[in-house]
Amino acid sequence: MCKKISLVLWSTFLGVIWCALPTVAQMGGPAASPAAKAECKFSDGKSIHIDYSSPRMRGRKIFGGLVPYGEPWRAGANEATTFLIDTDVNVDSKNVPRGSYTLFAIPNPDSWTLIISKDSGEWGVPYPGAQDDLARVPMKVSKMASPLENFVIAFDQTGSTCTLRLEWETTRAYVNISEKK
Repeated sequence: MCKKISLVLWSTFLGVIWCALPTVAQMGGPAASPAAKAECKFSDGKSIHIDYSSPRMRGRKIFGGLVPYGEPWRAGANEATTFLIDTDVNVDSKNVPRGSYTLFAIPNPDSWTLIISKDSGEWGVPYPGAQDDLARVPMKVSKMASPLENFVIAFDQTGSTCTLRLEWETTRAYVNISEKK
């Protein structure tokens, strides 16, 4: 009887260890969508700061596949993509007062729309709805020469303009942001 109980306990212990091994291995490995940041500073020291999670292609079709065309997308993975500005800006031609916002995008094959949502601090999905949009801004779209495995949000700075870029797969969407004077 004692041997049967020991055998059952030992088998249970080994089963638990066996099931836990993949989880332990993942804890030491790279995150599927690691945290990332992008920042652009204006000449007076004021800045735009974006926190997001950077998903990977991992052999998947991204735009028109994993990320459907014509639907709001969280512009990243995991938590919502935050857009923090410490000065009033113009995003393309839309006025955006300093503050904390959430970014979404609506991708399409030839055009994108950047959504600046007044909601902040939420998980990345679901999209809260147009009633919470501060602004919807058209983005220009171009094709990149080779596929980009990691989703990237970055800035290019020229004078007093920060060009916000969203890049993944073979798509680059971008829009100009300037400090409102």
